[in-house]
Amino acid sequence: MTGWQVEAGSRCTHADRLPPAPGPAEACEDCLATGGRWVHLRRCLTCGHVGCCDSSPHRHATAHATATEHPVVASAEPREHWAWCYPDRALLLPRP
Repeated sequence: MTGWQVEAGSRCTHADRLPPAPGPAEACEDCLATGGRWVHLRRCLTCGHVGCCDSSPHRHATAHATATEHPVVASAEPREHWAWCYPDRALLLPRP
């Protein structure tokens, strides 16, 4: 993958500056530290922090994005290739 493209009909002011997603992760860093549980994993494309999705009880990926103002997370699940820009509320897909 050589970059990200914005889903048709949306815009993202961050897509051109993002690295490719580094692939699947094993665990939510914050859930491991607190003994919590997660549903799906998301990786911050600014610093690499792995957090859990908004379907998880603690929503660590969104909490991280809010606290740090890091704008984009990518799915860290196997076989999923997409990212989400929080400030622009835009779905990003791998550039073909």
